[in-house]
Amino acid sequence: MIAVRCGSRLLAVGVGAALVASIAASPVQAQLRGHGGPVRAVAVAPDGRSAISGSFDTSVIRWSLVRNTADQVLRSHDSAVNAVAILPDGRFVTAGEDGRIAVWVPGAERPATVFEGHEGPVVALAVSPDGATLASASWDRTVRLWALRGGAPRVLTGHEQNVNGVAFLPDGRPVSAGYDATLRIWRGDEARVIPLPAPLNAVAVAPDGEIAAAGADGRVYVLGPEGELRDAIEAQTTPVVSLAVTRDGALLAAAGVRGSVAVIERRTRKVARTLLGPGMPVWSVAFFPDGRTLLTGGADRVIRRWDALTGEPVGTVALGAPEDPLAAYAGDRGAEVFRACVACHTLTPDEGNRAGPTLHRIFGRRIATLPGYNFSEALTKLDIVWTPETVAKLFEVGPAAYTPGTKMPEQRIGSPEDRKALVEFLERATQPK
Repeated sequence: MIAVRCGSRLLAVGVGAALVASIAASPVQAQLRGHGGPVRAVAVAPDGRSAISGSFDTSVIRWSLVRNTADQVLRSHDSAVNAVAILPDGRFVTAGEDGRIAVWVPGAERPATVFEGHEGPVVALAVSPDGATLASASWDRTVRLWALRGGAPRVLTGHEQNVNGVAFLPDGRPVSAGYDATLRIWRGDEARVIPLPAPLNAVAVAPDGEIAAAGADGRVYVLGPEGELRDAIEAQTTPVVSLAVTRDGALLAAAGVRGSVAVIERRTRKVARTLLGPGMPVWSVAFFPDGRTLLTGGADRVIRRWDALTGEPVGTVALGAPEDPLAAYAGDRGAEVFRACVACHTLTPDEGNRAGPTLHRIFGRRIATLPGYNFSEALTKLDIVWTPETVAKLFEVGPAAYTPGTKMPEQRIGSPEDRKALVEFLERATQPK
């Protein structure tokens, strides 16, 4: 949901021991700090002793969850790392905006294997139950199935918009979730297509084959292994962007763009508790094998540990901390709408560009003319000047329709009141005093 496509150049891999040591020496109190940008993806090893994380800052960090330290920091992707997965044999996989998928051996400074072929950002990964196949979901509207021993991938086509999530059923069938508001259960190259009421951002599968899918409307849809809809759970009031299920299938975690995580008891279909962090988007969630401890990664660059049974953080959570760029706008409706954008855009010139350009002095500026940012070539040919009216139109019809060729995530704001609040906030926050 939050990727942009960059080139396929392989960057220098690894960092010096000094950087790893500086991260490892910092006091973490069960919080993992080391990324220089929002944490897009986290995965916990089957033994619960280590984790992998990927960030908008292009880095991958291999963590010791026993010592709460960074064991290794790696860089091989050209841009944001959107997805990570851990293989049964201990290797791990990373994928990103550059469309590349890297398979790593712990301790190595270069990927052992790189899979290429996607024509858009890769935003989700899943490992088959037998550990032999890797599934990748991409904004090129395909799912690809890669034999981890090598060979050409099988390409699954049919989604009409970005594919944002992928998982495997216990019998090995892939399941994909798309922004076209469909869930697809694949058998060979054919899929059973299940339309759902909202664009989908994530999918997870329980050990018994029950499927959970969630997206723009904040609901978690629960379906049987053949796609029969069983329930719809009101998990968030804003879009759900990440899902995780415990190893025993008892709990679901649904993370939202407003910074909370709903912990759902799957048997009762009830939200048992809500985890509240600093209020910034939570992009990734992963359970420990104990079924109780949860890791979250989000826009504040911190990986947090939670007790999912009590709803309490392990360690401290600083609400409204300096890392929150919207702390000064508490209670502002427009700022709350903008919170989903802070991972990609800054408001002031001092903060510079992120995955997207800074919005400082956006009004009155022609599209794709900000110096220092590499815009899509298609945007440079558009005749749009950013005004309150054009910004509102962008979110009314969606970036793909209003600015074809954009690298911006596809998202719409259906409420006219929310669009108006966002525009008014941007007028206050981005213009020089």
